[in-house]
Amino acid sequence: MIELKNISLSFNRGSVNQKDALKNVSVFFKPGDFTTVIGGNGAGKSTLLNVIAGVYPPDAGDVFIDGQNITRWTDFKRAGYLGRVFQDPMKGTAANMMIEENLAMAYRRGKKRGLKWGVSKSEREMYYDRLKHLGLGLEERLKTKVGLLSGGQRQALTLVMASLVEPKALLLDEHTAALDPKTAMRVLELTEEIVGEYRMTTIMVTHNMKDAIHYGNRLLMMHEGGLILDISGQDKQNLQVSDLLHLFERAAGDEFADDRSLLN
Repeated sequence: MIELKNISLSFNRGSVNQKDALKNVSVFFKPGDFTTVIGGNGAGKSTLLNVIAGVYPPDAGDVFIDGQNITRWTDFKRAGYLGRVFQDPMKGTAANMMIEENLAMAYRRGKKRGLKWGVSKSEREMYYDRLKHLGLGLEERLKTKVGLLSGGQRQALTLVMASLVEPKALLLDEHTAALDPKTAMRVLELTEEIVGEYRMTTIMVTHNMKDAIHYGNRLLMMHEGGLILDISGQDKQNLQVSDLLHLFERAAGDEFADDRSLLN
C-alpha cells in the first residue's frame, strides 16, 4: 500500500545547523497494517509522516502508494489518498465553521467541486450516523461551530473527517498528546474502532510506549533518523515496556533517553 525506498532528508543542508532527519529509510506498509512508530525526540517520526504526506520532499529516495510513484506530488494532490490527524486538536478543523461544514469539506477532499448546494439531506444523514457512532452526542450538534467543542471532541471529529472517504492510508501524528489521559484513552479506542471497521492502512506516531505496544499489529522504532526496530505479530503482542527498552539499547548501542516517553 505504502512504500518508502531509500528516503533521506536533511534540514539546513550545508550549514553548521544541518540536521539529518531521515537517513536512507526503506519501509513497506502492507494493506490493512496498523503500525505504531515510537522513538525519542528528533528521531524522525513526524518527519516520516510529513514525507509521506508531501509536506517535505525528500533529498533522495522515492515514495509509492499502490505502486505509483508520488514522490514529486504536492501535498494537496495527495489529499485524496491520505487522511491525517495532527497533535494539535485545532489543526484538523475549521473553528468558525459548523460541524457539518467541516465534514462536508472532508467528504469532498480530492474531488472536483461545483456550485451546487453545500450539504444535501442524504449527506447530513450520513454525517449523523457517523457521529452517532462516537457516542459523544455530536450528531445532535451538526449546526454547532467547531470552535465551541472541547479538544477531545475536536480530535474525535477530525478522526471521522480523516476516515470519511476511506483513504488509502491514515496518518496519526501523536493525535492524543494534547489531551488529558481519560480523553486520550477514549480517542485511542475510537481510533482502533475506526481502523478496524474500515481496515485502513494506519501509521500512528506516539511517545507513549504502552500505547505503541498495545495498539496495532506492528511497531517501528526510530533513532537518529533511521529505523532500528521492526516488530510485528506474536513478538509484538508479547512485548513489555522493559523489553522494548532493552531492544532499543541493543539496537542503538545507547540508552533510551526521552523523559516524556519514559514518564508515560
